[in-house]
Amino acid sequence: MRYLIAILVVTTVVLSQGCRQTTVPKPAGYFRIDLPEKGYVHYDTPCSYSIEYPEYARINLRPATATDTCWMDIEFPSLKASIHLTYFDIHDNLAALTELTHEMAYKHTIRADAIEEKLWADDSAKVYGILYDLKGNTASAVQFFVTDSTSHYLRGSLYFMAQPNEDSLRPVIAFLREDIIHLIETLNWR
Repeated sequence: MRYLIAILVVTTVVLSQGCRQTTVPKPAGYFRIDLPEKGYVHYDTPCSYSIEYPEYARINLRPATATDTCWMDIEFPSLKASIHLTYFDIHDNLAALTELTHEMAYKHTIRADAIEEKLWADDSAKVYGILYDLKGNTASAVQFFVTDSTSHYLRGSLYFMAQPNEDSLRPVIAFLREDIIHLIETLNWR
């Protein structure tokens, strides 16, 4: 009988130890982001230009702080992002506006791993400028300015309503960067 009780105790201990699972921490994951189908809407802004913006976005006009500026946001509620656009009339201040845009892009060097500049020139539409791609965990991932060099100047910045994390935002940044390029390519001055 002692032999049977000993076997029963040993079996119980072995089985109870064998059923324990060691928990292993899982690596951090990110939510899946379903990106909408591309489609664009023509928009004649109250400023001196027209653009095509994504149909899954909405326009939010903001009050201007000066008589020669025009502010608006292209908001992407499903992606928690917006493109802030500021239009300026040029009054012998093209160099100052361009320098201001350059400074605003390079304020992110503290957090940026790199800043790539892409020159933009479309002689037929008279659209010239620079597209800034900011790499790393920066507050703004893409910035740009375009001008006709004589009368019009448009500046834009992409921002997210979330803490910057390039790894999780990378697909959305690439998606919205295409929309920014489309906006620049379809821009017409009036």
